[in-house]
Amino acid sequence: MDLLLRRTRELELQIDEYLDIVVRGALLFKEGMKYYLKGQHDQFEEHVVLIDQMESRADSLRRSIETRLYLETLIPEFRGDVLGLLESSDKVMNRLTETLTQFQVETPEILEDLKPMFMDLADSTTAAVESMVLAIRAYFRELEKVRDHINKVMFYENESDSIGDKIKRLVFSKDIDLSRKIHVRYFIYHIEEIADEAEDVCDRLAIAAIKRHL
Repeated sequence: MDLLLRRTRELELQIDEYLDIVVRGALLFKEGMKYYLKGQHDQFEEHVVLIDQMESRADSLRRSIETRLYLETLIPEFRGDVLGLLESSDKVMNRLTETLTQFQVETPEILEDLKPMFMDLADSTTAAVESMVLAIRAYFRELEKVRDHINKVMFYENESDSIGDKIKRLVFSKDIDLSRKIHVRYFIYHIEEIADEAEDVCDRLAIAAIKRHL
């Protein structure tokens, strides 16, 4: 992050740690989904606790970074963009946590033939978040690589939508109660929303990167 944060090593480390937490949150979400779909309840419950702890740590770090940016008047010309990226990526972390928690609360019944597709959806969503974090890191370190990572986020977001649509079509073609179909659709939507949030971060990031080029 030496290109933008030359004035403070501590702030650089805090932002790096924050982004590390977002990545770990995405991985915990994916692993949690795997355990849920396999019916491994103890491991699933453990991941719900862990991702909740990660979210709390991310919130604390984000507030600390924001305070430093304001009180120490660091990078004033880019401060608004950095704050916006932190806040929008925090929404991604929140969505990861909320979605896994909703699986715990509502325990949707996922039919066996849908489970591999649900796992594919979780994989593509996680990949979108991981690429989002790489794009943010590139904003600080290698501005010329931001666009490549953003394109990957867009690819995985589109893939998530495609997989989600396939699952929904298959669900609604089945001879099961409409209430069950709607319940499954609800969870498909919320997993897709994680990738959508990651894409929203990158929309903001693309503008921030252009401003740094000016």
